[in-house]
Amino acid sequence: MKTRIWIALIAIYIIWGSTYLAIRFAVATIPPFLMAGTRFLIAGLVLLVWRRLAGDPLPTARQWQSTAVVGLLLLLGGNGLVSWAEKYVPSGMAALLIGSTPLFMVIVEALRPKGVKPGWQSIAGLVIGFGGIALLVGPAELNLKAMQFDPLAIGALLFASLFWSIGSVYSKTADMPKSSLIGTGMEMLCGSAGLFIVGTLTGEWKALHIASITPSSWLGLAYLVVAGSMMGFVAYAWLLRHAPISLASTYAYVNPVVAILLGAWIGHEALNVRTLIAALIIISSVILINLSKQSKIVQEDETISPAAD
Repeated sequence: MKTRIWIALIAIYIIWGSTYLAIRFAVATIPPFLMAGTRFLIAGLVLLVWRRLAGDPLPTARQWQSTAVVGLLLLLGGNGLVSWAEKYVPSGMAALLIGSTPLFMVIVEALRPKGVKPGWQSIAGLVIGFGGIALLVGPAELNLKAMQFDPLAIGALLFASLFWSIGSVYSKTADMPKSSLIGTGMEMLCGSAGLFIVGTLTGEWKALHIASITPSSWLGLAYLVVAGSMMGFVAYAWLLRHAPISLASTYAYVNPVVAILLGAWIGHEALNVRTLIAALIIISSVILINLSKQSKIVQEDETISPAAD
């Protein structure tokens, strides 16, 4: 059993850590919201059909409402903004900023009615984590003359983390299907509808030229559908049933490291000492928060939700 747990864990590390680079390749020639919408439409249909054939019960109307809210927050607000932002920032930086989601989750959890208030470890993690973000994308990097990073893209990634946190916290008390995989499929379908609507409103259909899509973009999209949105969730769902949540949740601080290394190796993205130090600070803050009393209480009823990967 230990061997299977480690195989599933390593699969999640590699698959979800590599999705950021796959997104970067996919959005190079495919409009981002339409790309993400297509990804989750296909994956959501496959998951729903598979789990229904496996005998999972039909969801209720109230469960569809709950999954629609979660899907729109996680996949439109979360993944949609990540996909758009990766047209302007390196995939490693996107992964690192999204890896800071636990910082926002602490705040959202504390602000919700009857939410768990942060202890000293969580507060220390917040201070350290946001310090790492400031080091990573401080005023020098956002200087209008140098313009090393697009301020709007950085803002989109931080809002993606916020939407992701709100959706994750909301899902803990919402009426969701007992089957995590059928619930994920429902979230994907609802999220894809929102992504297609936003893509339509922003004129992406006019910018879509099938003949101009490169092989690397097609491969990126295929990888996101098959590996990122299906294989990864199956492995994670199995891991949640056979391993402690504390072990399964380690993907949150391993994925950014994998993404940074892959971005530098395969994507030829710049990797400097400043980025490595900021990564170490942010990841350390996430570990500190995950070890906090607040995180342990919140994780007691945690369900599968990292659909933004």
